[in-house]
Amino acid sequence: MTKLIATHSGTFHADDVFGVAVLATVFPDHVIIRTRSAEEIARADFAVDVGGIWDPAAGRFDHHQRGFEGARMRADGDPGCAVAERYASAGLVWREYGGACVQQLAHSLGHPVATEVAARIAADADASLVRYLDLVDNGAAEVAPGIFGLSSQVALLNSTWLEEQALDKDAVARLQLERFHEAMAIVDRTLRRFVLRAIGQVLAAETVRASRRLLHGRVLLLANGGMPWTRVVLPEMPDVLLVIYPETGRTQFQIRTVPAAEGTFASRMDLPREWAGLRDEELASMTGVPDAVFCHSNLFIAGARTLEGALRMADLAFQAHLADRER
Repeated sequence: MTKLIATHSGTFHADDVFGVAVLATVFPDHVIIRTRSAEEIARADFAVDVGGIWDPAAGRFDHHQRGFEGARMRADGDPGCAVAERYASAGLVWREYGGACVQQLAHSLGHPVATEVAARIAADADASLVRYLDLVDNGAAEVAPGIFGLSSQVALLNSTWLEEQALDKDAVARLQLERFHEAMAIVDRTLRRFVLRAIGQVLAAETVRASRRLLHGRVLLLANGGMPWTRVVLPEMPDVLLVIYPETGRTQFQIRTVPAAEGTFASRMDLPREWAGLRDEELASMTGVPDAVFCHSNLFIAGARTLEGALRMADLAFQAHLADRER
């Protein structure tokens, strides 16, 4: 049956756009109305960010009413401690339909996933995307700097008084609905890319675990340069200091340092300081590796044209690292 999804008219924000977009994905046969009419809202199967009710079983996802206490619990860094972050409509809808949305998107992308995998991806999306939409909407956090956060990108699509001044009420409503659908398209694209990348990480995990370990287990050799590996290597492979893989589209092998932790620029070990910024003949002369290609000035990545050259550079990097530690 066709689902009627209601949200408020007028200016839209990322939380209502996101919530409606998720429901539209889960229920492809739908109609969207933007209204503040209590009668129209009551007729709807779902009401997002309007209506003054939070009742998932009834399809009601508002957070503005007095007494609303819906919140996700987030660890604050101290063991056993957590802080409450109030939900906005984005989080309320995602809490109920995030897993189903992930499964629907995964199927449409040609990579179906099991329910438990979809649940893990949905939890990751909540932590890294949805909660920030809620925080911004509730005034608990600033939008990203400039206009580059998703909340700001959605807000930019609202019609302006310059566009509305020559229009009657019905024409303004049609323009706002058109812009609302444009904003939904941004959310849909963001979610699709997030889900696709997350599926890639899930599918890559076993391949990464089964990859060859060289140079006494300190180097992980990957067969595919585009394969995500940090989520496996960081928690499961404490002895791996460098990762080598063929660069996609080029006859070259990259040597990457392993981050010390997720989200940091610090590495378990850096490449030798003497290599910083060198290329081609200069780097070949410095290392004695004829096919050495480059070393980044920040010492986190280098390359050679052959696997043998990359392994030789890795071995030299280990020797320099040990020498530094002994000083």
